[in-house]
Amino acid sequence: MAFLEVNNYRKRFGDNEVLKGISFSLEKGEVLAIIGSSGGGKTTLLRCLNFLETPDEGSLTLDGELLFDAEQGRRYSDAQIREKRLHFGLVFQQFNLFPQYTVFKNITLAQTLLARQECSRRKKEFRAALRKSPRPERAAMKEDFASSLASLRADRKAGIERRTEELLARVGLTEKRNAYPYELSGGQQQRVAIARALALQPDILCFDEPTSALDPELTGEVLKVIKGLKSSDSTMIVVTHEMGFARSVADRVLFIADGVIEEQGTPAEVFDSPKSEKTRAFLQKSLEDIFV
Repeated sequence: MAFLEVNNYRKRFGDNEVLKGISFSLEKGEVLAIIGSSGGGKTTLLRCLNFLETPDEGSLTLDGELLFDAEQGRRYSDAQIREKRLHFGLVFQQFNLFPQYTVFKNITLAQTLLARQECSRRKKEFRAALRKSPRPERAAMKEDFASSLASLRADRKAGIERRTEELLARVGLTEKRNAYPYELSGGQQQRVAIARALALQPDILCFDEPTSALDPELTGEVLKVIKGLKSSDSTMIVVTHEMGFARSVADRVLFIADGVIEEQGTPAEVFDSPKSEKTRAFLQKSLEDIFV
């Protein structure tokens, strides 16, 4: 069984059917590049995978667990959606950093909020247990719980800070930990966004045109970081217009046109021997754009 299995994803916005039955699979540690012209459905597919949009039809299985099944008419609460979303990290085109926070806090914020949620959950469980306990035992129980909760908070805080420092070093921004987004170049901001996505240790890291908002001279530094992630066995899905990058880094390539997978295969199969006329036309146009 593949690590990720997407079956018959369909998505409509009003009368416009953007995804028309997308199915594919991905093995753990693989990099999947999704290419295609604007408006073909690439970003919508990525948003559906990350539970930012809800497919009208289809199912998604991750590591043997059914995460989504529209055919069974399941309805998920907001809390369930947030939990499912944690399986996927998403790096947006426009960075989406919080301008009022430093680089360090941008990376630690989501981790800190999750740690607080865990503490809140444990408090609720403790209160429920306390109500069922004999009164003479409650004072000692409260004291033990307060001590364990303080220890948990300290451990989580230390772990978050340690992981954030490691991620800053990994994306080459240790010296920028106390800088604000406006003090960074576009490439540096995107590297912060990558570190922020990695901080939650997602099963699959997704990129939506990660270099489209960058000047050409800044594109290389971001692509270098993404290439470095491949060597660490990260499973990634990259929507990209960088054909050279897709060819050199991806294990598999999907070409999406008009809401369907027009062609898929290894980079050599898709780029060197495309079977579809639409694929050949797209690749020819991409090549022409490079030399304009």
